[in-house]
Amino acid sequence: MMGFRPFRRNPYRVGLACLGRCSHGAKVSVKTELEEVGEGCFAYLQLPGVWGYSNSGLIRDGDKGLVVDTLYDPRLAAQMLGEYRRIAAGASLETVVNTHANGDHCWGNQLFDDAEIISSEATAGEFRALSPNAMNTLVRICEVSASIGAPALGLLRLLGRLGVPRAAALSKAAPFVAGKFRDFDFGSVTLRPPDRTFCGELELAVGDRRVVLMEVGPAHTRGDVLVFVPDQRVIYTGDILFEESHPIMWEGPIENWLEACDRILALDVETVVPGHGRVTNRTSIQQLKTYLTELRDAARKAYDAGVSVHDAAYELRGKLMPNWGESERLAGNVATLYRQFGDTQAAADPVEMMAQMAHLAGTH
Repeated sequence: MMGFRPFRRNPYRVGLACLGRCSHGAKVSVKTELEEVGEGCFAYLQLPGVWGYSNSGLIRDGDKGLVVDTLYDPRLAAQMLGEYRRIAAGASLETVVNTHANGDHCWGNQLFDDAEIISSEATAGEFRALSPNAMNTLVRICEVSASIGAPALGLLRLLGRLGVPRAAALSKAAPFVAGKFRDFDFGSVTLRPPDRTFCGELELAVGDRRVVLMEVGPAHTRGDVLVFVPDQRVIYTGDILFEESHPIMWEGPIENWLEACDRILALDVETVVPGHGRVTNRTSIQQLKTYLTELRDAARKAYDAGVSVHDAAYELRGKLMPNWGESERLAGNVATLYRQFGDTQAAADPVEMMAQMAHLAGTH
């Protein structure tokens, strides 16, 4: 996107990290970069920030360090931690903040044995909603089903008609889920939940530096948290912001997300580290606010007219930020908004939402 880009005091090039997958399941290169975004403030980026490849942050002062989010699996987290230790100059990484409970931001927690892990109370309550073992099983089932093809998908559809939970949704979502998540090692994840929780706002000291945690969920998830470094005018947003990519609203309501945008814009912030994508600035928050407003208004109009979730999302796909990535997420966003508007039949289960996103991704 156009606009002011923050000054990079000392960008580090870490190199090729791994291979991810684009919207249609094809492999794409994922490159990691370590970027200094303020004095003692770093962003660890997994670019281009597709499904599961999130960002992390390091805030350091003196011999103390705080890590923002820990990535999706121990392999990715170990590479990130190696880079943090290299630039930490002996500082102790004694605090980890999880901005929310999605695994791509917290399933690397197990590598931080000596750190205190902090999250919002709502995030801690959501931590076990989907376990790494369950995710591993889900992906393996989807991978096998997608590789076998029609016979396996037909069996899943039959099981769905017989009332087996999630089977019908899995039959639709299997190729999509396998393509997005087969490259992560969920089987090696040991879930480590937060040690300390808070509600509202919490101030921390990292050396002599003040760091402010601000709860803004439920929005993307139930307990989203912003991490603000006032003296450097830097904010780590977690998945409140996906830079140049459609966000996904698992929880809502959308009004809370809009309020989160206003809260960031009211702060003295210059540099914004998103949950996915490149480091940016306040312009991206304003653009996100416009996006969310247009999404809400268009979905409301479609809902009132009796338009289906899929058809509403399909119509929006060509109009609302058509150049942003992961446009299939519009199906999940519209479903969440329809529930907010009162539709008790709109998909709420993540697998069902994935099925709707898979359907939209395959609709041309």
